[in-house]
Amino acid sequence: MYPTPIAPEKLTTGQAFTDSMALELLQAEGPALTAWLAGSHSLAEAASGNRVHLCSIVNAKSGRCPENCSFCAQSAHHKTDAPVFGLKSRQEMVEDAIRAEEAGSCCYGIVTSGTRVTGADFNTILETLREISERCDIVPSASLGLLTQEAATQLAGAGCGTYHHNLETARSFFPQICTTHDYQEDVDTVIVAKKSGMKVCCGGLFGLGESLEQRIEFGRTLAELEVDSVPLNFLNPVDGTPLEGKHLLTPMDCIRIVALMRYLMPKVRLSVCGGRETNLREYQSWIFMAGATGMMVGNYLTTSGRNLQVDHQLLTDGGMTNLQCADT
Repeated sequence: MYPTPIAPEKLTTGQAFTDSMALELLQAEGPALTAWLAGSHSLAEAASGNRVHLCSIVNAKSGRCPENCSFCAQSAHHKTDAPVFGLKSRQEMVEDAIRAEEAGSCCYGIVTSGTRVTGADFNTILETLREISERCDIVPSASLGLLTQEAATQLAGAGCGTYHHNLETARSFFPQICTTHDYQEDVDTVIVAKKSGMKVCCGGLFGLGESLEQRIEFGRTLAELEVDSVPLNFLNPVDGTPLEGKHLLTPMDCIRIVALMRYLMPKVRLSVCGGRETNLREYQSWIFMAGATGMMVGNYLTTSGRNLQVDHQLLTDGGMTNLQCADT
């Protein structure tokens, strides 16, 4: 007996999708999984049709992060080969945004290492956001760590369309991966960014050792915060971090996670980002059947992404249309 896909109109808020159903999905195999994917794909079609949102990021400031996140190559607590450098110049970041737009991305994220950005670096980022907004159609985004309300207001005023800040995992599991700041600080940053008028991109990383129940808990938290877009990352373990050598996800695990998040958040923009190449391997095209409506293209913070032409071919073969930046 296989599950009957839930009609999209019954899942407008995700409340009809119970925890027991979610657990069933995360354990489904064979035809049962196929039935769940039919439902999540239907929800994605209702939310976005055949349109796919592409985004890109730049590692604008790398290394020496005082946080001890167990997965992070840029943490000062770990010994890795990750690059270490200060904030890139405004010109470098603007030129990179132009290249991202030419490659088909609709959103360009300026990402910095560290707990937060202040002083001269913060002013440079404000200037960069203004110039990108003036020169490009691509939506500028920032991922600068924890925010105060004042900083969020300044970012919004400079043209930052989206603030990105991941919660990474469930509240109940967070102490297992980070002890240098509290989970609530991350939640508060999401709330502050929303109050400033910016859209919020907030997701996390799977394959850290969390339980199936904690994956559901995490998705519920994102749904309750009513974030605008959710990036899903899958652990690509980095040598020198506490999670070195931990390969805990199969391609089907990743597909189930994508489907779970679509059921929990039927209308949200759901993108698959870091780790898709190493975790999904030959099943990367399945992310859209599972309910994704976007993906990150180009390189990540400290690891390389897939060839852009290959990703574009994936979209073409699937009959999907890349969103133009003006449509975001």
